[in-house]
Amino acid sequence: MGLEQARAGIGLTGSFCTFSCVFEGLEKIKKDCPGLDLTFVLSHHVQILPNRFCSPEETLTHVGKLSEREPVRTIPDAEPLGPKNLLDIFVIAPCTGNTLAKLAAGITDGPVLMAAKGHLRGGKPLLVFLSSNDALGLNLKNIGTLLNTKHVYFVPFGQDAPGTKPNSLVAKAELLPAAMEAALRGQQLQPLLV
Repeated sequence: MGLEQARAGIGLTGSFCTFSCVFEGLEKIKKDCPGLDLTFVLSHHVQILPNRFCSPEETLTHVGKLSEREPVRTIPDAEPLGPKNLLDIFVIAPCTGNTLAKLAAGITDGPVLMAAKGHLRGGKPLLVFLSSNDALGLNLKNIGTLLNTKHVYFVPFGQDAPGTKPNSLVAKAELLPAAMEAALRGQQLQPLLV
């Protein structure tokens, strides 16, 4: 299955500094694959926290440009996505260190994590677009756990500011389409570290 026919869930978590590159990447994918069906799932923080990068209202405007569907905002609304077989792939983009740690520990205390859990239960691909300042610190063990978890894939990532933030890793937005296609085939896009 290619992206043109895919039903993709996009879980937005609170790495607000990467929202612009995530939205730009999704806009390009939608332009190249107009048949791609996107369903957004918003974390609680994305829905309510103002920040220096975007307001919750601006985020909803971006989401509305990319999908005609209302975004999923609650745990009860996220839970059926997996059991009802509504998605072919679920992408957490961006995925914060907090979300990464909870995912690795099996914690489902928000809409994005519930959607991820339900999706994995059906044996379908979950793609992680990492954006974390502590990925090479406390969260490194969680990356290792998820790399060894069936059906979990990563958008290739690298250090974004090794001089000032040596533990920080960010996924490469330009590799999102290829990583989605690879995950749909059950493969990890290589090289993982770029």
